[in-house]
Amino acid sequence: MVTKQKNRQQLDEAHYRAWHLARSAHEANSTDFEWSVLRFQQAFERWIIQLAEITGLAGLSYVEIIIIHVIRMQDRPKTAASIARQLNRDDIPNIQYCLRKLVKMKLCRKVKETGNKTSAYEVTEKGKQLTNSYAEVRREILTEQTKNIDSVDEKLREATKVISLLTGLYDEAGRISASYSPISADR
Repeated sequence: MVTKQKNRQQLDEAHYRAWHLARSAHEANSTDFEWSVLRFQQAFERWIIQLAEITGLAGLSYVEIIIIHVIRMQDRPKTAASIARQLNRDDIPNIQYCLRKLVKMKLCRKVKETGNKTSAYEVTEKGKQLTNSYAEVRREILTEQTKNIDSVDEKLREATKVISLLTGLYDEAGRISASYSPISADR
């Protein structure tokens, strides 16, 4: 058994030894995770766009599709700031641009919140019909398939917890790195 573990460790070391992002087993695992997240994000984005194409939301960008679904959450109006917070984004002008496009396409409308100076956005009837269609086709194509994965709901809950924790760690690392001086070409 000890020999099997040692051989496994040597294989693992061979896997990460030559890569600048992975000089230890922990760094290799962290890097493998990051690359799987990047690949997942690309597959997820392709899926979202394809699903939008077949459900009447063609012409929307990935971000616009996500934003209309965030606005639709709990069927309550959302401000640009609340959408940004929900998506962990800090580029409110880009979100406002997406909102203007959704309004122009008559998928959302601007509403004034009582006692508030800022505008909020809600999904129109047309937007509801299209997002309902999106949800139904998503259910048919994706979530019916995921039910075939053993203990999928438990695995999804656990993955959600881990990714939420890592999101906080990456956000903190980003804040810490903001205080570092950039490395110049002279160094």
